[in-house]
Amino acid sequence: MTNSTSSTRVRRTERESDQETTETEDSDLSCPECTGHLVVDDEHGETVCEDCGLVVEEDSVDRGPEWRAFDAAEKNEKSRVGAPTTNTMHDKGLSTNIDWRNKDAYGNSLGSRQREKMQRLRKWNERFRTRDSKERNLKQALGEIDRMASALGLPTNVRETASVIYRRALDEDLLPGRSIEGVSTSCVYAAARQAGVPRSLDEIADVSRVEKNEIARTYRYVVRELGLEVQPADPESYVPRFASGLDLSDEAEHRARGLLQNAKEKGVHSGKSPVGLAAAAVYAAALLTNEKTTQAAVSDVADISEVTIRNRYHELLEAEETLGLA
Repeated sequence: MTNSTSSTRVRRTERESDQETTETEDSDLSCPECTGHLVVDDEHGETVCEDCGLVVEEDSVDRGPEWRAFDAAEKNEKSRVGAPTTNTMHDKGLSTNIDWRNKDAYGNSLGSRQREKMQRLRKWNERFRTRDSKERNLKQALGEIDRMASALGLPTNVRETASVIYRRALDEDLLPGRSIEGVSTSCVYAAARQAGVPRSLDEIADVSRVEKNEIARTYRYVVRELGLEVQPADPESYVPRFASGLDLSDEAEHRARGLLQNAKEKGVHSGKSPVGLAAAAVYAAALLTNEKTTQAAVSDVADISEVTIRNRYHELLEAEETLGLA
């Protein structure tokens, strides 16, 4: 008798709580001004009243995918779980990575037995990720590409392009007789030039493990064999980086670009190093805009000799004077 009475009371309590929850949800879905019905507009991220048009909530989080699909097949094709794939990893980021830090999900340090277990798992995970020589080659090369791109301050798209170029070189058997470091360095150099953020051969050689001559030789070979479309380096593309390194104003940067454009009209740039021309233009522009800088400072930023800067500097000013007289 007592059990049946207590169970009846429990059921009543559950019904009352359900009614309270329903009433709360209904109040949340009603307009605070006119008690009208609220509608959620996912396209604009707003919650709006149907009757009076009051915007109750805005800038709501869109929890849907960033892509659109127009039929079931396309939806299934685009649907995915986890991080996006990337060419900068030899397995395209599809395998499991075990963190090197011996901590759990809450940041607490693992015990000695758990640390030993994690170390064994890391070892076997690395063995399974690189099962043959080609994958080991690719892993080493992509690690080199990432290291050099980080040292040179290159963006992600350049790293992706360099990784794709190296994969093509590996697939077409261009590596026999050449070092992994040499080919990976030439891929970084080619990708940077293709992306319009070029780095000089001296800058590339400073962060590479191979000599400058080998980089240049391997670069020419890779570009020729893969048929890469690499435009000649434009001196103007170096100007923003040099001006930023010297803390020059926008006026000086604009003046340097003008000097280089005049040099192109007179044909002074033909056969000259684009880095040397850009460095000389930046130095000349700084002097013309009364901004303090020295040839030594420009030489350090551009990684080029002061003699080259002086020679190109005079040639740029002569081209400017010739156009001014004409």
